[in-house]
This record gives sequence, C-alpha cells and structure tokens, in this order.
Amino acid sequence: MTLNSTLAAVTERIVLRSEATRTAYLERMRAAKGKGPARAHLSCSGQAHAYAASGPDQQTLAEGSKGHLGIVTAYNDMLSAHQPFETYPALIRDAVRKAGGTAQVAGGVPAMCDGVTQGEAGMELSLFSRDTIAMAAGVALSHNVFDAAVFLGVCDKIVPGLVIGAQAFGHIPAVFLPAGPMTSGLANDEKAQIRQKFAAGEISRDELLKAEMAAYHGPGTCTFYGTANTNQMLMEFMGLHLPGSSFVNPGTPLRAALTVEGAKRALSLSALGNNYTPVCDVLDEKAYANGIVGLMATGGSTNLLIHLIAMARAGGIILDWQDFAELSEAVPLLAKVYPNGLADVNHFHAAGGLGYMIGELLKTGLLHPDTRTVAGEGLEHYTQEPFLSEDGLTFRPGTGQSLNDAVLRPADAPFQKTGGLKRLTGNLGTSVIKVSAVAKEHQVVEAPARVFHDQEEAKVAFKAGELTGDVIVVVRFQGPKANGMPELHSLTPFLGILQGRGQKVALVTDGRMSGASGKIPAAIHVVPEALDGGPIARIRDGDLLRLDAVKGTLEILTEGALEREAATADLSAYQHGTGRELFSLFRRSVASADEGASVFGV
Repeated sequence: MTLNSTLAAVTERIVLRSEATRTAYLERMRAAKGKGPARAHLSCSGQAHAYAASGPDQQTLAEGSKGHLGIVTAYNDMLSAHQPFETYPALIRDAVRKAGGTAQVAGGVPAMCDGVTQGEAGMELSLFSRDTIAMAAGVALSHNVFDAAVFLGVCDKIVPGLVIGAQAFGHIPAVFLPAGPMTSGLANDEKAQIRQKFAAGEISRDELLKAEMAAYHGPGTCTFYGTANTNQMLMEFMGLHLPGSSFVNPGTPLRAALTVEGAKRALSLSALGNNYTPVCDVLDEKAYANGIVGLMATGGSTNLLIHLIAMARAGGIILDWQDFAELSEAVPLLAKVYPNGLADVNHFHAAGGLGYMIGELLKTGLLHPDTRTVAGEGLEHYTQEPFLSEDGLTFRPGTGQSLNDAVLRPADAPFQKTGGLKRLTGNLGTSVIKVSAVAKEHQVVEAPARVFHDQEEAKVAFKAGELTGDVIVVVRFQGPKANGMPELHSLTPFLGILQGRGQKVALVTDGRMSGASGKIPAAIHVVPEALDGGPIARIRDGDLLRLDAVKGTLEILTEGALEREAATADLSAYQHGTGRELFSLFRRSVASADEGASVFGV
C-alpha cells in the first residue's frame, strides 16, 4: 500500500525540522553504546555494593558475562493501575534467571493520580510530575550497570516521563510492561449522569460516592479512554509494548505471560546478542508520526498534544501542533470509546482492539509500516494478538473485521472522516480542541465571555445562578508558568448542565482538560498563556468570543479588545502548600504548552 501523502509530507517535515537536534542526539547514543555498561569496569567495592543484595544472582553478576536487566517501576498501591506492579519484579527476576540472565529493580519513580487530585491543590504538581519521573528514571539507570531495561508504568504523566527517561539512556533497549485495565464496572455514561445530578444538587454525596466506587472498583487502569489508556495505545503504535498487550486485564494468566515475555524480550534485544535494538532506534520520526496517527484515529487524550512533543524532544525530534492538525485532517476516527462513545476499553479490546485498528490503518497507508519495534522489524507485528496454549504464549493474526461496529469501524466506513483533535488559531493565540465527542451542533459557539481566574470562581458563579444565558467561560492564569497547568476537569459537570438546558456553552483556557474531555467544546492549552501577557489576558466579561471547531478558529470579536492592557492576577495562593513550593524552579523555567510544557531543552 502506498503511504498516505499527508503522512509522508508531515513526516518529511519533521525529519528536516529535527535534523540538527536528532543527529546530535544519535551521536550521543552511539558514543554511549561504545562505552557499554560499566559494571565490568567498576571497582571491586562498587561491584560489591551493586550485587550485595542480589542473592542467587550475586555470582552471575560478579562474572559479568550475562545480560542484566534493569527494572524501573512506578509501583504504588494507591493507584489502581499501578497496584499490579507489586508482583512484577519477582516475576521478572525469575523469568530472566531462567533465560540465563539477571534482573534488579534499578529504582522507583513517583506516580500520582489525576483522578484523586482533580480540583485540588495537588493537581498543580501533576504536569511537573512528568519531568520529575523522567529525572527519577535517569537516576535509576545512572549506575550504568544494565544491558536493557523494562519500564513499569501506565497512567497520565508516568508513561511520558518514563519515555523521556528511557531516551536519556537510548543506547539500551527498553520494553514497557503495562498492567492492563480493570474489569468493567458502572457504565461511564451513567457515572457522568450521576456527577451532573450531584453538581445540580439533586443527589447526596453518599449517592455520588457509591456510584464512583462502583465505577472504580478494582486493580487496573480506569476503563474510559482518557490519558492513561491513550498512553497504552501509543506504546503499541510506537513499538514499545508487546503486540496486543495493552488492554489485557490484571491478575490473569495471559497478563502474567506477557510480563514474562516482555522481560525476556528486553534482554534479547541487548547489544550482547544478535538482535540489538536500542530504544533510540525504535523511537524515530516515523514512530512519533505513527503515534500521532493513533491519537487521531482513536480520539485520544488532549494531554498527548503536550506529552508527545516533550517525549519527542527528548530524542531530538521536534514536533509542533501543525503536524497534529494536518494528520487529523487525513486520519479517520475509527473508535468510539467513552467519552467519545458509550463503550469502555474492555469493549474496544473485545471488538478487535488495537490490532484490528493498526491493520486497517496499514492497509490504507496511514501508518509507516517499516518501523523498528520491540516485537521485530515492521509494524505488521502489531496486527497480531497474544494467546495462551499448551505451548505457552503465542501470537496469532488478529481479527480481520470489527466484532462490534458501534465501537470500532473499518477505515472505509469510519465514525468521521477526520481525527478527533483539532488546532485552533486566531487573534486569541493558538489552542487545541477535542472534537470527537462534541456534537456537530455544538462545534461552533459565539457568545459573551465570562472570565474567571480559577475554576473555583467559575463553580461559585454557577451555584449562584449567574450563568443563565449563552456563555463562553474563560478560565485563565492556569498555564504551566502560572500554576503548573492543572486539569480543569471539575468544570465539566456544571458546563454539561448548562448545555443540557439549551444554552450555547464553551470553555476557553490556558489550562488543561482531562483526557476525559467530553461533549463541551473546549479550547484548551491556549498559547501564549495569560501570565505571559497573551491575548487571553485581555478578555473582559461580556466580550463577544467565537469558537469555531469546524473552521479551526478562536477569536475575540469585540472591537479594540486586544488594545487593552493585559490583566494580572494574584498568584500567591499557588506558591505554597501540598508541595507546590518544591516546584517553584519548574514554574520559572517551564516551556510553553506548544513546546511540551517541559523544563528540559531539546
């Protein structure tokens, strides 16, 4: 199949734009490969420190002739998605030992849950936790004693942070091992309705909590298609998971078998063997282009418009939002998973899942087929599904047709002809919108602005009955420099109520929305942010705004509005408490959202 012309052109532009930085990165990785793991060159004291607690593996490590696998884990048992990782190190050590190698936990990285911190001060640490995780992964691998690494992480900032960290050690192979989604509980649409009833004062907090606990009820990733599950999709599209492994439930024999195989695969890809596949060769320009295609085809999380840029820059690859916008116009939406539809990721996986989708996109030339992956040369490997048989774990061709066309469709009969995300430009700057869940009648909103400097102010105005007509709610001073760019997902219930009353409603913000961004049109990640004096800082109550997701524009229509002085805000409340004071350096040095909102340079 001939490669789609838009995909080819965008990829070529990325290659040319990144030539200098990518070349410099690869030269560093080749130099690091030449030096190799340093354990054989450590002093006797250094080696004794490294092997002291390794029990039956101590002598093998001292001999230094066998492959050694580093485990970087984001385990904690407060995150349901990461709780299964508690048992992974023992499983991995045993598997690698049987294969003739050794494995050690190189280190742990922090992992926070945006679902817990939504609307709370801790959410202001969330985005910065990504770069903290990257640095922690760097510390974990800094002993330079490993031939390959496996990374245990799933959720919102954890996978991007681990990918950034992995690329700092891009001369060694990396395999990402997921934990899988929890089994289906209370339907996501029913949960959303109950949240709206609570926001409207129609049910008690006890009733709300009962519903939430019925939805989030066991180990594994949340089952809606938010940032965590978008991360899992990316790891297959970009070749860092084993095929078909993303959405296998925790605690099952197949999940354990995939973990074992992933560990052995990582070690087999090291420079000690004949199939050397360092992560710097997996995550190239084509892999990132494939990741963007996957994001569009699935209607994935808006957070990845930030994370993919930061991830790519860690490997010397420079993406921009125009790349996303152009690919969105070329890539059809093939999946309807909540909040884009009623199904959850378990239903999606049962309908044929990522394997079917990758097969469809390959057939239509919408993916680069010739990428290197941890499964072997070529993305065709990712059309396969894992199975357990008498012979153990095997991979077979996946389904050639959707098993539920309400959830998953072929490329020639998509849910819509373009992707789920769109770039907006205009006199208010640049922003992005997730349109895959927004009904067509809501994709263009022209209405007066109501301006707030935090989401609590907006909720107070709603409860006071002040938002009675058509309105575009502007929540500013929520960018990365102002307060770490928190998600503003707690705005969703009351905005949904307003829309349900028949009002025209939209949101404009320099903050983020959750990966669960839904039916409310939301222009998010507005750049320049208000703290930088961007046009969003010049909006006043009553100004007429127009958000047009069809044409891709975001504008203020009030004459002379942009000639005003930019508003300022008292940000002192964002500086202290719940650990915020520890991240003042990040707020001072962070890049803008369209550059990945990272504290790292290219």
